[in-house]
Amino acid sequence: MIPRVLEPEAMETADEVREYDAMDHSEVNARFVADFLQAHGPCRGGEVLDAGTGTARIPIALARADLKARIVALDLAETMLAQAAKNIAAAGLSNRIRCHHGDAKSLMDDFGERSFEGVISNTIVHHIPDPGPALATMARLVARSGTLMVRDLARPPSHREIARLADTYTAGETPAARALFEASLHAALTLEEIRALIDRIGLPPDHVSMTSDRHWTWTWRSPG
Repeated sequence: MIPRVLEPEAMETADEVREYDAMDHSEVNARFVADFLQAHGPCRGGEVLDAGTGTARIPIALARADLKARIVALDLAETMLAQAAKNIAAAGLSNRIRCHHGDAKSLMDDFGERSFEGVISNTIVHHIPDPGPALATMARLVARSGTLMVRDLARPPSHREIARLADTYTAGETPAARALFEASLHAALTLEEIRALIDRIGLPPDHVSMTSDRHWTWTWRSPG
């Protein structure tokens, strides 16, 4: 098994943000939203927190899929949020999606326990050196009978497998986009590592499973 190699916690430069936003994540974003709504059911009128929203493509997809969805789009990088605000406005969804500058590692500084009917996060874990406290806090923010869904890349066992996945999923992208994807795979946790981490924070590790050839997903329902 290849070792984990950390990435920077945030994309700060305008070039990085443009490169990221230009990548075609529409298929994986649509699947994320569909899987969340299948687990959660229709949105109930409360807010859903998207931790590590990037340029808010998932909040936009969620708001379009469920007309009752209201989302807080949180990110550590102000440059990401600036582009997110543009994307939200262009989609005509500024009345249902609000941007919030914050750190997923210190969410309790901004929000109270059980503040959200749902907490979602896509591909943020591999950016955090020690994601355990952030994941534990995300769980604390979920209201009774609410849903937590976290998805990220799974680190492959070999450099050859990283190259295969990059060939498969970045065909047609720029060299910089391919390099970003490969770096993210290097920085990701394995399924065994994320299950051990969830177990350490006192939640059921069997709620984490592989949901594609490159993603694991943790889905947890807060007790009612």
